[in-house]
Amino acid sequence: MTYRNQNKPPLPTFPSRSPASKKDTVDDVRVDKRRKIGAGRMTGPLSTIRTRQALSLVNNMPDSAANSDASSDCSTMEFTKEEVEGLLNEKLKGKKFDMKGKMEQMTDYIRKLRLCIKWFQELEEGHIVEQEKLRSLLESVEQKCTIIEVEMKNKEEEFNATIVELKENYVSLQQKFSKEESEKLDAIDSQRKELEARVAAEKLHASLSKELEIALDEKQNANQKITSLNDMYKRLQEYNTSLQQYNSKLQTDLASTNETLKRVEKEKAAIMENLSTLRGHYNSLQDQLTSSRASQEDALKQKEALVDEVGCLRGELRQLRDDRDRQTSQIQELTVEILKYRECTGKSLAELDSLTIKSNALEETCSAQREQLRLLQHQLAAANEKLKMADMSSSETMALFEEKKRIVQDLQDRLADAEIKIAEGDKLRKKLHNTILELKGNIRVFCRVRPLLPDDGAGTEMTAIAYPTSVESQGRGVDLLQNGQKYQFTFDKVFTHEASQEDVFIEISQLVQSALDGYKVCIFAYGQTGSGKTYTMMGRPESSEQKGLIPRSLEQVFQTSQALLSQGWKFKMQASMLEIYNETIRDLLSVSRSSGLDINNGAGKQYAIKHDANGNTHVSDLTIVDVCSIKEVSSLLHQAAQSRSVGKTQMNEQSSRSHFVFTLRIFGVNESTEQQVQGVLNLIDLAGSERLSRSGATGDRLKETQAINKSLSCLADVIFALAKKEDHVPFRNSKLTYLLQPCLGGDSKTLMFVNMSPDPASLNESLCSLRFAARVNSCEIGIPRRQTTMKPSDSRLSYG
Repeated sequence: MTYRNQNKPPLPTFPSRSPASKKDTVDDVRVDKRRKIGAGRMTGPLSTIRTRQALSLVNNMPDSAANSDASSDCSTMEFTKEEVEGLLNEKLKGKKFDMKGKMEQMTDYIRKLRLCIKWFQELEEGHIVEQEKLRSLLESVEQKCTIIEVEMKNKEEEFNATIVELKENYVSLQQKFSKEESEKLDAIDSQRKELEARVAAEKLHASLSKELEIALDEKQNANQKITSLNDMYKRLQEYNTSLQQYNSKLQTDLASTNETLKRVEKEKAAIMENLSTLRGHYNSLQDQLTSSRASQEDALKQKEALVDEVGCLRGELRQLRDDRDRQTSQIQELTVEILKYRECTGKSLAELDSLTIKSNALEETCSAQREQLRLLQHQLAAANEKLKMADMSSSETMALFEEKKRIVQDLQDRLADAEIKIAEGDKLRKKLHNTILELKGNIRVFCRVRPLLPDDGAGTEMTAIAYPTSVESQGRGVDLLQNGQKYQFTFDKVFTHEASQEDVFIEISQLVQSALDGYKVCIFAYGQTGSGKTYTMMGRPESSEQKGLIPRSLEQVFQTSQALLSQGWKFKMQASMLEIYNETIRDLLSVSRSSGLDINNGAGKQYAIKHDANGNTHVSDLTIVDVCSIKEVSSLLHQAAQSRSVGKTQMNEQSSRSHFVFTLRIFGVNESTEQQVQGVLNLIDLAGSERLSRSGATGDRLKETQAINKSLSCLADVIFALAKKEDHVPFRNSKLTYLLQPCLGGDSKTLMFVNMSPDPASLNESLCSLRFAARVNSCEIGIPRRQTTMKPSDSRLSYG
């Protein structure tokens, strides 16, 4: 069994290298694979000296020195932004036909890029680890803050409970005091009435003097009560001021927490309700103080009334003395009246004894009340001490809270810095990724093998397709077995029959992203009829798992454009769809065509292909639709699918009889940086090549087959001319090649999918497709150019 490598283009012969040089190159590759570049921060003069030494080592040291010192120098190697840009802008030097020198320069340049990429990857990993640490620290600090806030709430509830108890005690004591005062006033009134009945008694003076002494004692007691009430009022004022200070502290705490943490808004509402209740308690205390002041004023008024009564009694004593002098002369005449009077005085003495008993009982109740007041004073002192301790604990918790808040702010600042560094590293990574893809070749080729269908290879058990398992070819190679001979092919990526639509799209997602970055991107599917091209490009849009590349690419474009709105980007997108049927262009979005009136190309419309100086391609009279969402594009795709030319052959029941071209023009503006980008995404589903002996096409199907094979052969002629680097490339031989001229020979990023059928009966067509794909993979076209400052000169779309 012989082996052939069909995808290697003919290269000029060079003198063979010595075994020693081969060994050196192998050692270089091994050393490059073992390199581990330290990701330190690029700050300070020492780091710049190290980076310059590292680059000088990379640029100037010979291969032998690199092999001997690789393990010691790569561990501390760093790069600056200027060195990375210089590395990216480095151009190859040497003679035009010195391919050996160019290959050596290219290997050295790729080795430098690998070192730089490894360094950026390790730096990005360090930033991610630091960001995770900062996030964990932030979460722990937030948990501690919540615990402290819960403790403060519990302490506040305890203080409120003690305040409520003190208020209840105070209210009960006031009620008792008011009752005793009323009873005492009633007793004084009755005593005064009885003393008025004893106006004519001889012992009225003594009784009045005793009452005067009692009044003076009551006055002293009242004064003592007034002083005690004043002390209580002062203490209540101090307590109210402390409550106001505590409330002000709580308000400041709430304001600070509202500014720093938005998650405590519900707790803030609860604290505000507590403050409102405290203010209500404060108002009730003020009302009680006003009532105590009113009672004090009443006591003063009663004191003044008692003084007035004493004065009146003194005047009455004088009158009594005068009456006594008068009565001494009338004693003899009033003996009978004296006896009667003695009887009356006996009754009054009994009443006086009862009054003295009542006064003694009142004095006992007053002493009991004094003891209760002393106990309340002790309780107030203890409550004041508790409040002082609570203030001290709250101050400590506030200090801890402020410290934690500072730590959180520091962590947030560090997290923001880490995110900025990660964004910068991501930008450089994208730039390095684009340069590597450009060095690999602008036309990349992916191969996809569809699964076996029930009608394929009936009665045969031999597998015609194999996938190599070696490290170099795994995931990139495919082997074709025919008549005992093995044909080996290697591409950029090979998808087996088990690969899903999502697996295929992940590989091209970065290429679709380039369209939003301002590049021209072209992805087209090539292969024989029935090999799965339309399934790869369109799939089944109604199923989320079986969507093709076109729906998935459009979803990514719209999702990414929405995500970039936060960075100041605004995008405008326009879509158009056409097909090339029998070398004529048809507009699939034409209103007349969708309604079934325009079947043979619109009357009076000339769909002419024109290229401008900027590499953009315009099709005149083509329908262009502004799209803003994936739903609008999906409806347009459905309309185009209904209008596309499809026919039945012996090889495929739903065979595409035309080349389908979908174009999405993207125009973006960043208002903050005033940067403009203009990208184009071309997604093309080519018609399948077929043999008349197998398809059995006749009539219109025969004409369609001839037109398809002619356009595909013109495409092969263009690829062969590009591979041989001929001066003349026949782009104008076909409408398809002329439309794809900027994609094949311009400044766009181009990817070709070659689709294969595993049917053993289709081995010849599969072998031709793979050989054509290998030739495409060897083509070198222009370097992609990003359109960043151009303004759209026309509302028409271009096929770049």
